Amino acid sequence: MRELTFTAAAHEGLAEEMASDPTIFVVGEGIGRRGGNFNTTTGLYDLYGPERLRDTPICERGFVGLCVGAAMTGTRPVVDFMFIDFILDAMGELINQAAKMQYMSSGRLKMPLVLRGCIGVGGASATHHSGSYASIFVHLPGFRVVIPTTPYDAKGLLKTSIRSDDPVLFLEHKSLLNTKGPVPEGEYTVPFGQASVCRQGTDVTVVAIALMVKKTLEVCEQLVQEGISVEVIDPRTVAPLDIDTIIESVHKTGRLLIVDETFAPCAIGAEVAAQVMDRAFDDLDAPVRRLNGVQTPVPYSAPLEAAVVPQPPAIAQAIRDVVAE
Repeated sequence: MRELTFTAAAHEGLAEEMASDPTIFVVGEGIGRRGGNFNTTTGLYDLYGPERLRDTPICERGFVGLCVGAAMTGTRPVVDFMFIDFILDAMGELINQAAKMQYMSSGRLKMPLVLRGCIGVGGASATHHSGSYASIFVHLPGFRVVIPTTPYDAKGLLKTSIRSDDPVLFLEHKSLLNTKGPVPEGEYTVPFGQASVCRQGTDVTVVAIALMVKKTLEVCEQLVQEGISVEVIDPRTVAPLDIDTIIESVHKTGRLLIVDETFAPCAIGAEVAAQVMDRAFDDLDAPVRRLNGVQTPVPYSAPLEAAVVPQPPAIAQAIRDVVAE
């Protein structure tokens, strides 16, 4: 099977969907002739022009509101925020309109809206360009929240997101954009709510989010040499969350660690822990543990930036600690 980067795979998914469905259009800053800061739309402007690749001024609430209205008419807008931090300027439109419109219209109006952007700490991007915010949208009824970690999932989940009639938050960790992986040439999609068991293990389950999947997998071979077998689960989507796959794994291993670079309070890990305690308490041989980033604005300094998110040595030690309990 051929290998593509995460960015190229997602680009291919968008290009395929735009070719097959003329109701799809993209808006955002610099996504026209320039092709986006992260090459998300490179070359598509030459095919479709400004009607379907619409550059915007810096007015997130304005163009999100425009796309909410357009989605209600039957088109399928894709909003490219570049960095997902910029979505915060449009929260009123998203929470009170996009998330609620299908309910308020008794299902008569659909909301096929994709909201995509880069997340995560890395690259000395500082505090205005390093957020994730997934847990905020998981809390809100109406949104689907997608966090792919491989090129295969980036393409398959983006295609599913574009075809969805619900508003979808599609989050791409900036440190994964250049990673490579196998991507089929044929047509495929990846369904929402289906976690991926990235590695089989017997001693401890690690649920990792976004870049933490890659960092966790990096330490697994080292831990095998120490006699620790780690099962790694990538949820891929956190709304809906495939809790059944996680519980099945915990039933086998008896231990659970959740690794997420975002802040611990009210985060995705807290929800996973609560559901496992509720549904699989008798399977646990140790308390559920969480490893999160430091709850602080992200520093600009590269060494300080690295210090506020879990790194492989800290992940390995957290796994040892859970197994030792």
